[in-house]
Amino acid sequence: MNPDSKKRVVIKIGSSSLTSSHGEISRRKLEGLVDQVVELKDQGHEVLLVSSGAVAAGYRKLGCLERPSSLPEKQAAASIGQGLLMEAYSELFLSHGYVASQILITRDDFSDENRYNNARNTINVLLERGIVPIVNENDTVTINRLKFGDNDTLSAKVAGLVDSDLLIILSDIDGLYNADPRKDPKAELLPFVSEITPEIEGAAGDSGSSVGTGGMRSKIDAFKIAMASGIPSFLGKAGVANILTDAVSGQAIGTYFESDDDAVNLSQKEQWIAFNSGPEGEIVIDDEAKRAIVEQKLPLLREQIKFIKGHFDEKAVVRILDTDEKELALGISNYSSEELAQNEPVNQPVVDSEGLVCHIEIPVPVGL
Repeated sequence: MNPDSKKRVVIKIGSSSLTSSHGEISRRKLEGLVDQVVELKDQGHEVLLVSSGAVAAGYRKLGCLERPSSLPEKQAAASIGQGLLMEAYSELFLSHGYVASQILITRDDFSDENRYNNARNTINVLLERGIVPIVNENDTVTINRLKFGDNDTLSAKVAGLVDSDLLIILSDIDGLYNADPRKDPKAELLPFVSEITPEIEGAAGDSGSSVGTGGMRSKIDAFKIAMASGIPSFLGKAGVANILTDAVSGQAIGTYFESDDDAVNLSQKEQWIAFNSGPEGEIVIDDEAKRAIVEQKLPLLREQIKFIKGHFDEKAVVRILDTDEKELALGISNYSSEELAQNEPVNQPVVDSEGLVCHIEIPVPVGL
């Protein structure tokens, strides 16, 4: 990236980077973050925040002495904390002449293609008008099985949604190390990562703070999604002076993630299929079709199907499996499972090439 060009930047900020030791919003930390975002805005960049902190900001006012563990208490705390968080953000941005907007989403908003595109269009309008969208998962109503998991994953999916030029994830650690620096004094910071290897995943561990949900493992999953989507990313420590402006200019101390594989750059449609759609059924194909799909990304034809599993409607996303039931790809079916079960000739491919995403293109598990 050209460090002097204007960029669309998605910034994820975690709970521990926004709250005090008492679990409440730290005005000092929030002001420091907003000041840096304002500097980016003044330079002409478009900025979107994915901000944690709702539960952490609200649980003490709910009467809890520590972060609650039950889902109802977490959601009640979020209903208090989200308002406090947005009030503070809005006040601080307005003091600099910028308007902040709140966007609360659920995984359903991403799994439905129409809602996904509507969210994309809405956020694009906000960014183009100079607004600072502040995104969070709608924790008050989301149930565990329909959660994104954490805001690290959400930030990577939002970065893909809005065609971001850069994803910045701020944490309580200053980058990715080859070992846990809290346990190994010889651990070395990795300044640049072009591929997420098993060794890197092993070094990530499962660390996380007591006020957040994500650890280094969730951040690695987020960077996998960003890299597969062709989006450069950065991991650095919140609270460091000029961390955001330095990250955008490529001069920050931390870890930059960018795939060196030019072929890995999924389109908007492919990103939705790969990471957000939620497959509804399965199609098992023969060996000839397997070679055609994996090696050439050719359409899937009716005669190449051995059998189908599950019930799905026309235009649903399905998993495409080989005879050993290993997942090869995801695709949008032009026919329902009932139509395919009739075993009659059809007029078009079951899955077109443009509605097909092969695992060779996605170096991450689908649905992250």
